[in-house]
Amino acid sequence: QVQLVESGGGLVQTGGSLRLSCVASGLTFATHAMGWFRQAPGKEREFVASINWDGRLTYEAASVMGRVTISRDKVKNTLYLQMNSLKVEYTAVYYCAAYLSTYASYGLEYWGKGTLVTDSS
Repeated sequence: QVQLVESGGGLVQTGGSLRLSCVASGLTFATHAMGWFRQAPGKEREFVASINWDGRLTYEAASVMGRVTISRDKVKNTLYLQMNSLKVEYTAVYYCAAYLSTYASYGLEYWGKGTLVTDSS
């Protein structure tokens, strides 16, 4: 059974930093591109960032570019999202997702249940 379990969410002040983690199990982590998505209150889920199977290719949404860094640890089967200089509009539930194969050009296959990030300002 595939599980993607996010953690690291919480209250953060505008301008602060936060690192989200996603531990993957039940799949061969190293053969899947991974991504982060978010859903703000009253809005649709949107893409945040993705990373290919070996970590060499990353993509970030224009709205977060320069403020987030996606990375992965193949030993720990963990995906990370480092967020800096947070804005109020970053308040959302952040979801971890696994793509069907090695690059993010493939479709999405698995989703985590999400972790909530809330601006406390």
